[in-house]
Amino acid sequence: MPVLSSERRAWIDEAVRRVEADANRSADTHLHVLPLPGPSDVTLYLKDESVHPTGSLKHRLARSLFLYALCNGWLHAGSTVVEASSGSTAVSEAYFARLIGLPFVAVMPRTTSPEKVALIEWYGGRCHFVDAAGQVYDEARRLAADCDGHYMDQFTYAERATDWRGNNNIAESIFDQMRREPHPIPAWIVVSAGTGGTSATIGRYLHYLRHPTRLLVADPEGSAFLDGWASDTSDATGPGSRIEGIGRPRIEPSFVGGVVDDMLRVPDAASIATMRWVTDRLGRPVGGSTGTNVWAALQVMARMRADNASGSVVTLLCDAGDRYSTTYYSDAWVGAQGIDLDPYRRALAAYDESGVLPAV
Repeated sequence: MPVLSSERRAWIDEAVRRVEADANRSADTHLHVLPLPGPSDVTLYLKDESVHPTGSLKHRLARSLFLYALCNGWLHAGSTVVEASSGSTAVSEAYFARLIGLPFVAVMPRTTSPEKVALIEWYGGRCHFVDAAGQVYDEARRLAADCDGHYMDQFTYAERATDWRGNNNIAESIFDQMRREPHPIPAWIVVSAGTGGTSATIGRYLHYLRHPTRLLVADPEGSAFLDGWASDTSDATGPGSRIEGIGRPRIEPSFVGGVVDDMLRVPDAASIATMRWVTDRLGRPVGGSTGTNVWAALQVMARMRADNASGSVVTLLCDAGDRYSTTYYSDAWVGAQGIDLDPYRRALAAYDESGVLPAV
């Protein structure tokens, strides 16, 4: 292997400094109590990842992936960064690529929301579209090879790029912010999976610090994760998810099923209806994956109350809803997808009235 030149080492050092400086400038994300009807024996908290500089949970992942690639010597001056993404990771990676002066190409399904496409291009990235979600991997590898670039491969490296023992990861942040709450150790943390990196980080952290908190992963319809987890196989496949950023047509290498205590399938209609319901409660729009998370969290809370248990449940507000004005907030788009929101709207309306969430 050739000796690393002083110029290349100096470039890596400066790139790492810029990425670390960005983290230092960004305050931690907020933890909100979500006001809910009914008894107050179980409290729901939202970890608001939409306040990151690039507006989503994926900002954490992109920062970790860039540091991992830089510290491994995989990036150098002039490298083209290529990523396979359904949108939000690409937005965040485009930001970091611009920060260190590298070109960026996002390989994405053609169905990615135009709002995300516009953000990637605003940060200087280029969007390369494929017809199906399962095509992004090979196409990203091909593009990286053709331009002598680097394929970041979030779906492989997400679970290893973040230090799950601490270093201000999302799990450490949650527990630090919960310290003065009535129930500081959550009974459950509820997340959804895209790469699986967030659930791997949180689950490992829970085991490492021996917290009794249990981890539930909410999986949207069409995703392969739940079937693979239930049958303990990495071979499960599905058609893919309509909820951008979560759910995958295959079991991604970064999904670590051994740290997951339970999983729940969430219909797309439940995700979208709950997303809009949360928006009404917060007074600002949230994204579809937040709806997935909150619907699953409400099921967990119902279980706890049925068992006469009290405590706290934490889930994630993954991104803001302004990225989905032409999709999940559009009744025309929802209707064209054949999604019927009414059963879940009625259930949430009944919950508002009685504090009890009926079965759908």
